[in-house]
Amino acid sequence: MAEDNQFVRSTMQDLLRHLGFGRVITVENGQEAIEHLKSFAAPSRAGQGIDLVISDLVMSPINGLLLLRWIRTANESPNRFMPFIMLSGAADRKYVEASRDLGVTEFLAKPFSVTSVYKKLIELTDHPRQFVMTHEYFGPDRRRQKTGMPPGDDERRTTPESEITIVYNAKEMKRPRKGATGVWYFRLPNSLRDKAGGIGATGGGELPSELLEMAEEKLERAKLDFTTWALDYLSQLSDLCTEALLQPGRRNTHFEKINLLALELRGQGGTFGFPLVSVIAKGLFNLTQEGCREDDNAVEIVKAHIDSMRAVIREKVRGDGGPLGKELLKELKDAIDKHSVVG
Repeated sequence: MAEDNQFVRSTMQDLLRHLGFGRVITVENGQEAIEHLKSFAAPSRAGQGIDLVISDLVMSPINGLLLLRWIRTANESPNRFMPFIMLSGAADRKYVEASRDLGVTEFLAKPFSVTSVYKKLIELTDHPRQFVMTHEYFGPDRRRQKTGMPPGDDERRTTPESEITIVYNAKEMKRPRKGATGVWYFRLPNSLRDKAGGIGATGGGELPSELLEMAEEKLERAKLDFTTWALDYLSQLSDLCTEALLQPGRRNTHFEKINLLALELRGQGGTFGFPLVSVIAKGLFNLTQEGCREDDNAVEIVKAHIDSMRAVIREKVRGDGGPLGKELLKELKDAIDKHSVVG
């Protein structure tokens, strides 16, 4: 798993172990993931492959999209057919489509739950999609038989299957020649099901209820540590506001960092029991996108979001917060309206 947030990384690692994974390897970013994956392509590690990758989207210096592209296209990739789950609080349509076009297998939005993680894993095991190779695309078939990401207009294929090359062995992989009309379908053995249930296993996968219960309990315990992590991020946001006010006209970097911190809080609030933090952080994320205002009033709007999230955590506001949650959101809206006037 590649995730730059240590708290989320350790939480997901523990969650996967409680779901029955025998070995979970974690790294901090896409660059570390690539270096680690390269080592599994060495002949000395034959048969020790990685079964699947779960990666955050927004990381530095190499993000989840670049990691996905490397796995699908690089000669050094140990397995270009490797299942890949993209994990991100930025589950907006453009990010989902970018991931899909690079060959993602599943997209898991933050905040996540034991159930949402479990369902994605079962989807990989029970309903693996054939891989498709054309001149423009290589990855899992983007047309789904069941549920999933909605196909775009580019999914309307006109090539009949009689003109498609069907391949059952990954070693026979070869990209169609330029100018040719060929499309290749790769229908490979279900190695994940074989590992999960034994070679030749049939029927749908299902984890024992006690494993799911243990995973739920682990996630509940992680929620107790979330406030410490969140308050640290809010302190970082406050420091950025202070620095920004001292540097008028040079705030672009400050707002970029504010936007990334808002993305983290947006993704994790709901996962760890504070959905109202996710709601407020999403608003801050949207307001600090590239090209946003960077004047003093914009900084004050950021500070208003920080104050609101601090209040949610201080008062231990769960769910929508009821009357208190409504009052906090109203105060935030009033602050935004007050400082939105340009003049």
